[in-house]
Amino acid sequence: MPKKYLNKILNARVYDVATESPLDEAKSLSARVGNKVLIKREDLQAVFSFKLRGAYNKMLHLTDAEKECGVIAASAGNHAQGVALAGKKLGVPVTIVMPETTPSIKVEAVGNWSPRIVLHGDDYQEAYERAMEIAEAEKLTFVHPFDDPDVIAGQGTVGMEILRQCTEDIDAIFVPVGGGGLIAGIAAYVKAVRPEVKIIGVEPEDAASMTRSLEAKRRITLKQVGIFADGVAVAKVGKEPFRLARKLVDDMVLVSVDEICAAVKDVFDDTRHISEPAGALSVAGLKKYAAQHGLKGKTLVAINSGANVNFDRLRHISERSDIGENRETLFAVTIPEQPGSFRKFCSILGKRSVTEFNYRYADEAEAQIFVGIKLSGGQEEKERLLSLFRDGGYAVTDLSDNDTAKLHIRYMIGGRPRNLSDEVVYRFQFPERPGALLKFLNHFGKRWNISLFHYRNHGSAFGRVLCGMQVPKSEMPQFKKFLKNLGYSHWSETKNPVYKAFLN
Repeated sequence: MPKKYLNKILNARVYDVATESPLDEAKSLSARVGNKVLIKREDLQAVFSFKLRGAYNKMLHLTDAEKECGVIAASAGNHAQGVALAGKKLGVPVTIVMPETTPSIKVEAVGNWSPRIVLHGDDYQEAYERAMEIAEAEKLTFVHPFDDPDVIAGQGTVGMEILRQCTEDIDAIFVPVGGGGLIAGIAAYVKAVRPEVKIIGVEPEDAASMTRSLEAKRRITLKQVGIFADGVAVAKVGKEPFRLARKLVDDMVLVSVDEICAAVKDVFDDTRHISEPAGALSVAGLKKYAAQHGLKGKTLVAINSGANVNFDRLRHISERSDIGENRETLFAVTIPEQPGSFRKFCSILGKRSVTEFNYRYADEAEAQIFVGIKLSGGQEEKERLLSLFRDGGYAVTDLSDNDTAKLHIRYMIGGRPRNLSDEVVYRFQFPERPGALLKFLNHFGKRWNISLFHYRNHGSAFGRVLCGMQVPKSEMPQFKKFLKNLGYSHWSETKNPVYKAFLN
């Protein structure tokens, strides 16, 4: 099977629009992980991602009649730019359907290549459905972002370049996985030419559609998909990429948001370029896989797949990068509410730097503090700190892996109301568009009281909201119906220990 794709990849004419991107050694990261780390710089393409390769190769293979009628694609970013650029180069009319939640910087970037842009829906699925309607009505050819042999072959040229650029032995290539087109193309070429090279896919923990599908030996549709690494936020991988992955991919690794943020910083430290979260995904996976398997002295390649990141997302990435690299830890600590307690607590810390300290009086006997501490010794130092706190008689909870604490609670420390009954707390993802909050309130109506509300903009297509509501137990069935009809992704946080410690 790889031989079939080998010929398609060798004959893919991507270099009318793409360049052979550099394969750069990340010297600082290599020294830290004890392996030679090479980064394939697809972030340096004309549209700042690899997507133009597959889009152009697909459109080059259209018939003259299909080119004359035009093409259509659904995308919130990188694929849209690739199709639009290819259309400009080939003189093919292009229509791009993008969600209305797409940040303006991405809409403008696509507009630079002069396609017709249609904004529709809150997410990719709604944009895709609208694109298919337009394609049928106007007889346009749909250019799929990943589930197409010509698209896969175009992306496979990334693997061809890696083997040409690195003549020494390569132990593994780490590839970000969304719909699967990139890893399918790279694996098809590499396994045909140098089958001993491992192909390892990397996915976010909350968008693991390929990992779950490979485990189940059939394509799985995720009920909810994490959106932080929006370039790989795909609920179901493509049929053809999955078929290839089952035969050719050696392993998969899952990484957290914090680990992705740390990888963005790693790439910046070595290249002085900023990756989008999906672009740094493979670096995060490389680091985690190397640590888990004790790899030393190996040559490892990571694909930096793109750099289309909104500037205002950098605040969030910066905040989370130190936690992802075990350079900072967060704790909830209970200390006596009496003079001198804070000084005694700090004496346990010694010369360690406090990065954050949040406190408000709430109880005569005990105080709950939210504290961030700079680490120099990683996980081992954090474990020592936990032991020191407990030996000192303090009740302590590690919050470093608690998303609600990191996204919301750290900005809300301010005391706990008395006599607040029947409060339930939920986390929501609101589409980042005008009217999203009003839709929530209209569905909510006047039945229940909103007792807590926190929102922060993270520069993505969805806003993250923490909301407390007073709902008597007898009315929980109606409340569950409200959540279902609302249609926003949501998670209960009522039993989250950090809520109980600081807000309840």
